Order: sequence, then C-alpha cells, then structure tokens
Amino acid sequence: MKIPLNDGWAFSPAFTDEQVSPAFDDSGFERVRLPHTAVETPFNCFDESVYQMVMTYRRHIVLDDVYPRQAVRLTFEGAAHAAEVYLDGEKVGEHFGGYTAFTVDLTGRVFPGKDHLIAVKLDSRESLNIPPFGHVIDYMTYGGLYREVFLDITRPVYIEDSYIRTDRILDEKKRLRIDGRLGGAGSATGVRNAEHSIRITLMDTDGTEIAAPGTISCSGESFSAEFEISGVELWSPDHPRLYVLRAELENGESLETRFAFREIAVRSDGFFLNGERMKLRGLNRHQSYPFVGYAMPASVQRLDADILKYELGLNAVRTSHYPQSRHFIDRCDEIGLLVFTEIPGWQHIGNEVWKEHAIRHVEEMILQYRNHPSIFLWGVRINESPDDHDFYSRTNALARRLDPDRPTGGVRCIKGSELLEDVYTYNDFSHTGDNAGIEKKNRITTRRDAPYLVSEYNGHMFPTKVFDDETHRLNHALRHARVLNDLYREPDVLGGFGWCMFDYNTHKDFGSGDRVCYHGVLDMFRNPKLAAAVYASQRDDAPVLEISSSMDVGEYPGSVRGEIVAFTNADEVRLYKNGRFIKSFSRTKSRWDSLPRAPIVIDDFLGDQLDDEPDLPRLARRVLKKLLLLIARYGPAHLPARALALGGVLIFRYGMSRAEITGYYTRYIGDWGQAATVYRFDAVTRGQVVASCEKRAMRSVQLDLRVDHTMLCESSTYDVATVRIRALSDAGNLLPYCMEPVILETDGPIELIGPSTLTLRGGMTGTYVRSCGTAGAGMLRVILPGREIREIHFDISIGEAPS
Repeated sequence: MKIPLNDGWAFSPAFTDEQVSPAFDDSGFERVRLPHTAVETPFNCFDESVYQMVMTYRRHIVLDDVYPRQAVRLTFEGAAHAAEVYLDGEKVGEHFGGYTAFTVDLTGRVFPGKDHLIAVKLDSRESLNIPPFGHVIDYMTYGGLYREVFLDITRPVYIEDSYIRTDRILDEKKRLRIDGRLGGAGSATGVRNAEHSIRITLMDTDGTEIAAPGTISCSGESFSAEFEISGVELWSPDHPRLYVLRAELENGESLETRFAFREIAVRSDGFFLNGERMKLRGLNRHQSYPFVGYAMPASVQRLDADILKYELGLNAVRTSHYPQSRHFIDRCDEIGLLVFTEIPGWQHIGNEVWKEHAIRHVEEMILQYRNHPSIFLWGVRINESPDDHDFYSRTNALARRLDPDRPTGGVRCIKGSELLEDVYTYNDFSHTGDNAGIEKKNRITTRRDAPYLVSEYNGHMFPTKVFDDETHRLNHALRHARVLNDLYREPDVLGGFGWCMFDYNTHKDFGSGDRVCYHGVLDMFRNPKLAAAVYASQRDDAPVLEISSSMDVGEYPGSVRGEIVAFTNADEVRLYKNGRFIKSFSRTKSRWDSLPRAPIVIDDFLGDQLDDEPDLPRLARRVLKKLLLLIARYGPAHLPARALALGGVLIFRYGMSRAEITGYYTRYIGDWGQAATVYRFDAVTRGQVVASCEKRAMRSVQLDLRVDHTMLCESSTYDVATVRIRALSDAGNLLPYCMEPVILETDGPIELIGPSTLTLRGGMTGTYVRSCGTAGAGMLRVILPGREIREIHFDISIGEAPS
C-alpha cells in the first residue's frame, strides 16, 4: 500500500534541535503542501542566498492499518540538499544530494493508532561538501522538499526492485529478462532467505494481461529469469509502445514495472534505435520554474516533455545537470522523447568525501531510472569537469555493472580528453555567427572509433531576450539553424543538444546582471522566442509558419529590413502585398542544405510590380529591380560594387535621376506614405495552403491565453495549471514591445503561484494556477488595464488520497 504524505507539513526556515521532538510546539510554523520550495523568489533580481538555509519540516502520521512485522518505508523523491530524517525525535536516516530519491526504513518503529512525528532537518546551503557544490554553478539550486513524499506499507517480505532487460528485439520471438531483489527488514531476513515463488505477468499499460510467461522459484534475496515473448511491439519516438511487467510473490505482494521493448546502439557512424539510424535533435532542460524553483507537481513536469516533443518537434532531451523528476521521465517514456540524463555537478570535482557522494549518485540515478525506455545514455562525469582517471574509471565501471545495456557518456568542454565512457560527449561553442556550426569530430578527439555527440551549443555565445530587437532575435535563430544544419551534415556525429530549452535563474557570476541566463529558445514561462521556430519547423505532425519580421521598417537602422526568413515545414512560401502576388519562395540553393526543413529566405518584395511603370523600358525595369533589391538588403550606405554599376546604367543609359531611384524605392520597398500595406505569407505544401499569416500595422491589442488544462485534479497532492500569456495585434502577431502590466484575480478554490501583477516582457508572460485542496469551480481573470479582460474557468476535483 502506497500512502502519499504531501499534505499537512509544518515548515520553518530555521532549525533547532528541539524541533525534531514531538513535544515541540510548531503552531508558529507555516503550513505547506509538497512539492514545496524553501522560499518563493521574484522573477529576477534576487540574491541566491535567499534560499540557502537549514530548515525544518514536520508532519504527524497516524497509521491505523499497520500491523506487527509489516515493512514500512518512507521515501523522499527530492530533498534539497542534505537531509536528516527523524521519527519521534530519533534520527532514522540521512541523505546527501538533492536530485535523487532516498528511502528510510521505519519497520518496527510505527504502531497502529499511534501519533508519530516525522521531522526533517534540511540543509540547502551551497557550502555543503556534496555535488554540485564546491565552486561556481551556472544555475540556482534552490531548497526544500521539492518533490513528493510517500509511505510504502507491505508484508514483511516484498519485491524491492526489478530490472527489466530485453534482447533480440528484431526477432519474432524476443527475449525478456528480469533481475529482481526481495526486500524486508529485521526478523524478515530469514523469511527472505526461504524458498519463494514469483509469478510473472506481462500486461498492457491499462492492466490487460498479454502473457503469463512463467513462475520463478527463488531462495535468497535475488532472483532472475529469462522468457521468450512474441507478438509485442517496439518502442520508438514515433510509436512509444509501453508494457508493464508484474512480479507477484505467493504472499500477494507485487511490483509492477513499466518498460518497453527497444534496442539502442551507439557507433562511430551514428545513433541507432531498433536497428535504424536517427539523428538526435534535442535541447538541454533545467527543472526550474519562475517563483518556486524546482517545486512543481506532475502536471507541470509532464508539460515540459510535451512542449519539447509536440511544440518544438524534438526527439531528445538532456536533463542538465542532474537527474530530474520521475514525472518528466515518465512522460518522455509515454510520448517517445529520448533522454540523456546525468549525475549532479558543474565543472568542480571535490575531495574524496565529495567523490564518494558522486559515486552514490551514479548508483541511485541508475537504480531509480534504468527501466525507463526513454533513457538512452548515462552521464557519469561531472559536467565540464577535468579528466580524473581513477574517479571516472569508478563511475563508468559502476554504471556498466548496474546497467550493461546502456552506454555511458560524460559532458566535457576539453579537446583530446581521456575517453573512459562509451560516447565522447562534447560542448561545442565554436559557432560565432559567421563560421561553421560545429567543429569536425577529428579536431575534438583522436578516437575515430568513438561515437561522438555534441552535448551543448549556442547558449552563452549569443544570449537573447524576448524583448531584444528583431535583428538580434533573427541572428539568434539563425545560429541555431546553422548548428543544427551542420549536425545533420556530419555523419559521424550522433546529434546534438542546444543550450537550452528556456531562460533560467542563475548565480551572480553568470547571466545578465539580473540573475537570469537568457539562453533559451523559450522564455522562463515557456513562451517561444523566434529561435524556437527553427526546431518547431522540423515537425511533420502540424503546419508551422513563423516569419522573422514584423515588416515594420522603423525596427531597422536606416529603415533597411535586410534578410527576412520564414521558418516553416511547408514546401514553399507565397508572398502577397496588398493582395497582389509577389513571388513564391522555396529551399532551392539553400545555405542550410543538410537541414531536413531549412529556413526559407524571403528576398524579393517587388515581384512584377515594376510592370506598373509602362514608361520604363523592359530592360530598365529589370536593372531597377536588381538595384532596389540590393538596397533593400544592404541599405544605401553599404551597397556592394555591383549596385553602383546598376545605378550607373540607370542614370547614364536611361537618364534616371537619383531622386527618381529613391522614389521607386520608397514607393515599392519602403512603403512610405501608403494608406496601409498588408503582407500575407502563405505556407504551401503539395499545392495547398496549410498556414497563413498577415503582417500589417496593429490597430488593437488582444490577450492570447494558453492554458494546458482546466480540469485540476488532486490525487496525491495539489495540481497546477500553466497559463502562458501573450499580447497580440488584431492580426494575431506578437507585440514584442508591449511591456504593460497584467493584473491577475482569482475566484473559488484556486490560488496563484507568484505575484498577482505581472509585467509583459517581449509581449509575453505567464502564471501558474494551483488547487487548494477543495473541490469546486474556480476562475482566473486576466486584465490588461484599459484594453481587455479575459477569464479562464477551472473545475477542481479531489481524488481519494489517504491523509
């Protein structure tokens, strides 16, 4: 029986020894629910010291259904960062590290009907001698019981762990292996060593039995068996088929493990899934959110996986720089998003005590996550750390012993590093905007036989805010396009992970002075920057069309628009000006010739409009068009030599004055003085318009609200809805320079996470709506003062969860 323990906690941001005693009066403590952050922070401009403290959590439990000799285990899924656990004033466990779960055995210590006190002393100070601490860190580490807590109550002997392995997956008869371990405590030891039978059942995820391959007889604490299985489907990003293996003891205790049939292989010539080569296209993800740091429940964690897969069109993610929520990984399993996960750390390697904690983190990470089919690579080096032969020999050996089926990697930023892992994973920040997207593999490592993966690129090389000017935002997008293109071009590169998914809070040593690293292709609320369209346009499940420009000439120096780019998965883009067809643009002669769906450059805003000048000779119109397009691209002050030659032809052969040339430019390119200019871009696939957008002067501001779900359902803890807010023009275009306040109001049994007044940044912001433990109807009112008021209605239900 699993009992969630996420409600009813008392919290203090300070700790004293007497606080672990049942006699201590905690009436002055704050009442909180888990996941919980030690302190809510502003969006930016706060000091990282605010969440560093030694804090106390207390919770009373009364168990009516616990019986003598039953096994009772208390599991914390994430406690940042050093925890001591007390039961009724007595220390019963401790854990060092905030990114993996740990379990405390309470067997024989709890009794039916008795009021027991669980107390946790939790240290979130970054002076701790555990990973990732010891030097500077380019991310905030927060504090608190930021993941869920639960009790497991079982019979004295239970199945503690099962490790599912599959083999021969391309054969009709596939091989399934289970390696398991029995658990128990105290007097149960002798029972564990007795003879037991374990029935194995293969099920669908809805519980439907598919096969009952056999019963295992075992004595001792471990068991293993192999079976042949037919008629099952393989797991892949396009078809993420999952199964459940149920192992049941004769005493009725069982353990259900979700897994999949799939096979991964990393070779010097690529990454292979189920025997088919695929290029890994991913981003790095932190697990942080505005205001509450790491503390978000399942629905919000799962949403990030959906955004990566369904909005950004990715097939992989790296959990930088630590193991992340099981809810996130579960969702990756379900939707077919491959995961590269790694142990906590950032550049620094500490002393021997520190290293022992890191070794333990390798063990915990693999034991807790090795049945997830989405995970394809274990990161067993500290991110960007120097070589350490003895240390990394141990981490690799441990990983291979615990999981022989997955390769190891370790993110480095040094060339010619000693390769103890199976994959050379390297952070390639060589691209500066006008050079190759990545360096050649043979310039990074001499190990030609080694699989090679780019684990980070871009990021700090070109920080970009949502409110940066249009040219900056386009350059940011094109840098991602160039690197992605070159990743596809190189057959000996497995793929790459861009830095990063979204902007994040960071330490004083990094970021833009406001404790934010603006490195994401999304903002902190997961609203897209232009660069997001580079990845989204690689999708094939829905039409994508994003135009890089607002077409407002005042956005550009000298009113010169320069290059306009369409990010789309369509075959071509057709441009219309005031309803008149100008030209159709495709990927012919694209400079991103290796990218499956390369950006399309829009470089002709004239089309045949000069045919409206019948007094101009045909050849003069052709020469004038070439000149006007060069002026539109480079501006009059930076024209190439060929433009001067064209101007000479017009002046000396056709008697045209400079004023006349300027007049044609302002009339046909500059759009000055016209009542209205409307540009329409149609994305066309196989002759059909699949998406369209208009660029024209705004007349009004409209709120665009995107909420991920409105049915808030509490089961083991509170539920949270994510609301992304944008200011759009009446034509549906983002208004990146709308920086007005947004006021939030709630009615009913819901509450906001974060402030009730927000500021639009780059025309975008967001908020989170949390359930409060009461069923009913709630409403969020979003107010853009003087412009618009919008409402979102929520239904809140409460599931059955033991207290």
